[in-house]
Amino acid sequence: MTMTLEEIKTAVDAGNRVHWVNRGYVVTRDDLGQYLITYTRNGSAIGLTSRDGTRLNGEPDEFFVGESAEVCHEIL
Repeated sequence: MTMTLEEIKTAVDAGNRVHWVNRGYVVTRDDLGQYLITYTRNGSAIGLTSRDGTRLNGEPDEFFVGESAEVCHEIL
């Protein structure tokens, strides 16, 4: 499935977990309203778009919405 920039923003704003390429990268919105692609293992992030906000930093078909019940379970 291909996601447009607006679809990605709408999904994030609705509380959905949007990923880029794999589940290790998550699209978030920070306190300043900036959309970021964050690598969860080390917290490094880049903007969702180019500086002028017109081009995605990634291909539209590389973004996807994760499962609604994405939970990590620890095995005891």
